[in-house]
Amino acid sequence: MHLTHSLALALPALAAAQNIQKPLIEQAGDWFYSIRDYIATNVPTTIPAVPTAVKSPVAASAAKIAALKVTSLTMDNYESELTPDPNSAKSPQEWMVFISGGNKTCGGVCDRLEREWNETASLLAADPTAPNLAYVNCDKQGVLCSTWMAKPPTLWHIQRPVAQADQSTPASTIHINYFNVTHSTAGDMVAIHSGKKYEEGILYDGWFDPFDGQLAKLGVNKAVGYALFGVGMVPSWAFMIVISMVSRTIIARRNGPNPAAQRQEAERRAAGGNAPLGGAPPANEISGSGAEI
Repeated sequence: MHLTHSLALALPALAAAQNIQKPLIEQAGDWFYSIRDYIATNVPTTIPAVPTAVKSPVAASAAKIAALKVTSLTMDNYESELTPDPNSAKSPQEWMVFISGGNKTCGGVCDRLEREWNETASLLAADPTAPNLAYVNCDKQGVLCSTWMAKPPTLWHIQRPVAQADQSTPASTIHINYFNVTHSTAGDMVAIHSGKKYEEGILYDGWFDPFDGQLAKLGVNKAVGYALFGVGMVPSWAFMIVISMVSRTIIARRNGPNPAAQRQEAERRAAGGNAPLGGAPPANEISGSGAEI
């Protein structure tokens, strides 16, 4: 009985002594195999896709409000949309038109400002004195931007008076406001109306004024807009080829025969003589005249 009890107490000590004598690498192997059953063997073969950034609820709601409150201008509707309502008691009628674009006309830097513009529309929606809001995308409405000579990203503040009783209409007023593509915010855009910051913009009264410019009065502003848009679509290398051909033609004509000399040569040949004009007559004519004498 005592021997059995002594053996039971000695077994752990023998096991410990055996582990001490076992090399460390073998002990590590034993530990690994002992915990192997606890390691999941179903390792996924594909890495889960990283979720994309969740769109801001504020930006989403601002975009929805902008879609309802902002008029999208095109070449076909800008005149009718921006024409003042004759039944309105408010004169002049105000418009804020945001000129934007994509990679082609704005180089991709208008995306942030478009989000700020959407927020501006949502802020002005609660203002009873807010002007009408409109939007032009020069990537999609290139002819319209060429007709106005509009460049993104800018915000046009337009004041259009209502026609008077004698059907005469005072001139419209357009101020063009530029933005910093990295720092301008919706607050800056709202201040154009609320703080009358539009007066700090550039007063636009040139030939390309879409309402009172000389081209609009002559009725050729749209034709000029289409022409400028067509020229803008021509690649630069095509212009270089045309310029090269024209310059070579001019140089060839300049280095060619003198027209005056060609005319004198034609007159000499018509006279039947081989000597230059104003020179002595041929020798056979001299001898013939002497024989008659």
